[in-house]
Amino acid sequence: MSNTAEDKTDKITASGNDGTREDIGISTDRIEVGNVLAEMEKALNDIVSDNPRISNESESGNVHLEDLKAVLEISLAINSSFILEDMLQVVMEKAVELLSAERGFIMLLDNSDNLQFKSAHNIQKEETREEHFKISFSIANRVAQTGKAVYTSDAQEDERYSSQKSVVELHLRSIMCVPLKIKNQVIGIIYLDNSSQAKLFLKSDLFLFELFAQQAAIAIHNAQLYNRLSRLKQYNEDIIQQSPVCIIVLDSNYNLVTINEASLKTFQVNKGQVNSLGMSETKSSFIDLIPDAEYVRWKKMIEPVLAGLGDFEDDRYFHNTGYEEKVLSIKISQTNSLPDQNIGVILVIEDITEKVILEKYVILSEKLVAKGEMAASIGHELNNFLTIISNNAELMQVNIDREKYDKVVHNSHQVVENVQKIKRFTDGLMDFSKLETEMVEYSIRHLMENLLFTIKPQRKFSDVELELSCVPELPDMLLDVGQIQQVLLNFLNNAVDAMKDVEEPKIKMQCGLTDDKEFIQISVCDNGSGISEENRDNIFEARFTTKDDGHGLGLSNSRKIIRNHGGDIKVESDVGKGTTFYILLPCKRQPKK
Repeated sequence: MSNTAEDKTDKITASGNDGTREDIGISTDRIEVGNVLAEMEKALNDIVSDNPRISNESESGNVHLEDLKAVLEISLAINSSFILEDMLQVVMEKAVELLSAERGFIMLLDNSDNLQFKSAHNIQKEETREEHFKISFSIANRVAQTGKAVYTSDAQEDERYSSQKSVVELHLRSIMCVPLKIKNQVIGIIYLDNSSQAKLFLKSDLFLFELFAQQAAIAIHNAQLYNRLSRLKQYNEDIIQQSPVCIIVLDSNYNLVTINEASLKTFQVNKGQVNSLGMSETKSSFIDLIPDAEYVRWKKMIEPVLAGLGDFEDDRYFHNTGYEEKVLSIKISQTNSLPDQNIGVILVIEDITEKVILEKYVILSEKLVAKGEMAASIGHELNNFLTIISNNAELMQVNIDREKYDKVVHNSHQVVENVQKIKRFTDGLMDFSKLETEMVEYSIRHLMENLLFTIKPQRKFSDVELELSCVPELPDMLLDVGQIQQVLLNFLNNAVDAMKDVEEPKIKMQCGLTDDKEFIQISVCDNGSGISEENRDNIFEARFTTKDDGHGLGLSNSRKIIRNHGGDIKVESDVGKGTTFYILLPCKRQPKK
């Protein structure tokens, strides 16, 4: 509530001759101070007309324009703050000052409808502690329960109060206690008293006090609402900030409205580098948080949601921070609840990098066609895992020496994970039925991104430039994820071996549709030594190899896997320039029953 009048109509409550209360409407619709005073005066004149004994008071007890001005000034003063504790102090000080009381206190109802001591002042405007303030709780409780004011001009002679301990000990003379009400609901009470006979309260003071109490009740109620909203806002902010999931709110111009700590960590941005709503007049752009190479992809995700075309979800988004690659799960939803009431989007992003790392490195479900090939094939696949374990064990020692302990943790996880993978693989060999193809609907783009993400940390690929290019909107297809990854991994390993003497080794992977849209074509191209023409016709034969330590099963089994998917493999090679393997997979294929 500001220092100016608000657009609303409030109520004041007054006592009638028979002890009942009457509500009188007072408009506060942004009118001039003079009109406010006129309405207050009219309201009090109505009270006087309903209570003839007021007009019989001495001239000093009549309601004057000065009283109304005082109430207005006090109303402005008590509405100058939304801090409840400050508000209560001002209310108490002004009440004591307005009615020349010696003492006063405020009590508010708690959630159990019990009165709680909140503020007390004496005529010197000094705050008084509760334990030093002797009061009559019976009077306070009566006013809170009935909602009716209590008044006595001489408590020593008033048989209702003369026997009360606080009245006798403090030699109290006049007492006023009125309820604090909001829409006829009592929220507390305000109490004043005098012990001097020269400072007796008049009945006209009671009605002025009630008018003041009504203004105070509105101010206190507003402060309570403000406090609740502040606590709720802080509660929501704490939840957002402490959430392990990234929460980002953007306006329609991609400016940050909200960003939590998890988001800063995921996008590797310092808190001091961003300005969101409320932090600065100039808000940071979300575009500044993402690499230039990813701008188009993020725009394609966000724009349709802003346009009202529905939510967007991607359970595997591969994000390169510039320092490392991360796998994100993204959900984007539209919101029209921004502070400026404009449309924006909410991004809920989970960093699932660790989950992906803990997934099976490659699902080894290759068909073994003969017992004679089993041992060699098993050794070939186990060697992949052992290579990763060996490399990470070496890197662990290097990182310990360099005191890069965060990388040591990653290395140790890789060792443990691949030991577990070996165990799962050997367990799978106990049941040949597990080697059958398991077809599922899956995104080929996600499969390839996931494979590259998995192998990039390996030393074998550390000096190789890996590039992936996929046409947009590739359809999901029926495939065995582990088997297709195994085929691609064989191609990648062979490519690295063929580029040992190349200064700038590079592997380029592409994925798109054939002209007739019937097949998805995947290509793996290297700039290695190439394959001679006489060897090109034999590379898919079992046990054929040109490597000293090779067993000749990798490409043979790869072709079996692709043909089992209804596709085929082709190869093009130029000696001294490089080799390209092509995989053709049918877009539509019925699963085996």
